[in-house]
Amino acid sequence: MIYTRTGDKGCTALIGGERISKSHLRLECYGTLDELNAFTGRLKCLCKVSFLDKVQKTLFDIGAILATPDGKKWNNMPSINETHIKELENEIDKISSTLEPLKSFNVPGENEVNAEAHVCRTVCRRAERILCNAKENGITINDFVMIYINRLSDYFFVLARNVKTL
Repeated sequence: MIYTRTGDKGCTALIGGERISKSHLRLECYGTLDELNAFTGRLKCLCKVSFLDKVQKTLFDIGAILATPDGKKWNNMPSINETHIKELENEIDKISSTLEPLKSFNVPGENEVNAEAHVCRTVCRRAERILCNAKENGITINDFVMIYINRLSDYFFVLARNVKTL
């Protein structure tokens, strides 16, 4: 069965079993990243950019990290580090090198891929704001996670600009 009934009263379990309210800021963080992952999957269907597979895996890993209570660890727990950020920056640089200098605002909707990349960018920016709020309110958020999400919105921006070559 898909339904467990354990969340019927507005609580859910973190990794390890600790129960928290579904309105908890931690859930808002990884729920928004899950939403971003779904939009990223749609974008991947539209433009067939293989790097988006790596982005989706990293978003799942960040979600697992955020679903783990502060101070807890588990076997094979994922981590986000400089390598993730460097890979993202390399992709941004690769795409940017093919683009003309930006001379005006980039209005979403040039085509379906452009619009979807901008949806990913804006959901990513919202995720970043929620992560900042969580960090300011005492939830441990790894600095590399913050940097990755910031760079990821930049990636979606340059990808949106690059749609003519996809």
